[in-house]
Parts: sequence; structure tokens; C-alpha cells
Amino acid sequence: MTATLTKPPSDIPTEPENPRRGRTKGAFLHWVATHALGLALGLMFATPVVFVFLTAVMPDDQAFTSDLWPREWHWENFVEVFDQAPLFRYLVNSLTYSLLATGGMLLSSIPAAYALAKLRWRGRNLAFLLVIGAMMLPPQVVAVPLYDTWSSLGLTGTLWPLIVPYFLFDAFSIFLLRQFMLTIPQSYVDAARVDGCSEFQAMVRIVVPMAKPGIAATALFCFLFTWNDYFGPLLYTGEVKDQWTLSLALATFKGMHIVQWNSSMAVTFLTMVPAVVLFVFAQKSFVKGITFTGVKG
Repeated sequence: MTATLTKPPSDIPTEPENPRRGRTKGAFLHWVATHALGLALGLMFATPVVFVFLTAVMPDDQAFTSDLWPREWHWENFVEVFDQAPLFRYLVNSLTYSLLATGGMLLSSIPAAYALAKLRWRGRNLAFLLVIGAMMLPPQVVAVPLYDTWSSLGLTGTLWPLIVPYFLFDAFSIFLLRQFMLTIPQSYVDAARVDGCSEFQAMVRIVVPMAKPGIAATALFCFLFTWNDYFGPLLYTGEVKDQWTLSLALATFKGMHIVQWNSSMAVTFLTMVPAVVLFVFAQKSFVKGITFTGVKG
């Protein structure tokens, strides 16, 4: 018989301890804490939207009670509000106002921001101070002279007094784009000039593609502001119902149907949907533009 030799248990190799295990556990706890805070903030901001939606699908008698969950789901409330007011017309007016104003803002603000950020010319700092001053000026201060000007031109009662100024000057958009363009290295623009590009070509081919996050954030700011604007449409189109926007029509609708909270909430929810959808799709570009992250090289 042959004896079989077995290795002592003490000689059996054991699995070495992983030094990364403790760090992995700490990273996991940090991830949980970070996302828990984000989840809590998300719930806090989503609660009013959920409340508006639940109230919109309630019956008339339940909308006056303290119940938060509908006993019956009345989806027809979103359809009936179109019979109570010409919401399609107001929707078209709001889209016309917001889209044209945003497009005009980009056409006027991008060249101005490029000139303040990438060109060297006498009086540039003074022009930037004027932009800051215009940004700090409340719109109510110039409301009366502007209204007199548009009234003399015969444009009151239309949306043009709200749209045309964005094709000329918007201080906040110029400031935001200028700050973002400053993060783009000047060497890119200088290299384009050496290659024979004009200033317009350098702006269009070099700066604008690199400034897309800032442009997207500025456009989103302008769209949301014009979409929710109440003072401007009230001032220029208050007496012409066919030119009302959704924000103005919503306030009037609540005044006419103050006892029908489900209908008022249905209109409110329908008004919020386009802005929320736009923000969801443009969220990444919006965050990049706000943090002013430029190309580093």
C-alpha cells in the first residue's frame, strides 16, 4: 500500500483580502446618500405637479374636498376644457411668441456675445457695462414709453411688440452667452484667423459649434420665460382675445371657472406639459450650459 500525503490545512492558500472592499462599501454608501437626496428633492418638486394632475381628473364634487386620490378618474376633463375656451388658438399664439422670440434672441445675441468675448475693440468694457445695466433695469420702468411707441406704430393688440425686441437686444442672453464663450480658448479663434477665416466664419464654424451647450441653455431660458410671460401679453393683447397666450388665458379661465377646480387644474396641467417635455429633452445641454464648462486644451 502506498500512503498518500496530504498538505496540512495550515499550508492551504487562503484568499487574500481585497483592500478595495472597504473603499467600495464607502463608495456605495456615498452613492446611496447622494441619490437619496436627489430623490427627496425630485419628490419635493414633483409633488405640486402630481397634485395638479390628480385634481384635474377628479369629479366636480370631490375637487372641493380634502381627498388627494380621485374616487373616479374623469379623463374627459382634459377634453371638455377645449369646449369651454379656444385653447388651440391660445396654444398657437404661445408657440408663435416663444419660438419667434427665441429665434430672434439667438440671431441678435450670438454675434453680440461673440464681439464682447472674442473681439478686441475700443469701448468693449463700456458696452458690457451697458448690457449689465440693461439687465438690471426692471421691464416695468420702460413699459409706458414702449407702449406709446408700439401704439404709434399701430402694433398694439398683436404679438409683434413682444417678439420684435428679441431680434434687437436681450441683455440677459448676451450676458449668458458672453460668459460661456469666454471659456472657449482664444487659440481656436486665432488659428481660424491665421487660416484665412473672417470673423463671421470663425464665429459660425468655430465658436458656435463649441458653444452649443451655452446656446441651448440660453434658448431654453428664453423659451420658458416667454412661455410663462404674463405681463407682456396682458399689456399689449389684453383687449384682443384672439391674440391671448396660454398664460393670460389661464388666468382668465381660472377667473371664469373658479368653482370648477378640476377644469382649472386640467388647463394648468396642459399648459405645463410643453415646458416640462422641452426641459426633459434638453436637460443635459441645459446643465452643461449653466455650469459654463468650456473646451480645455
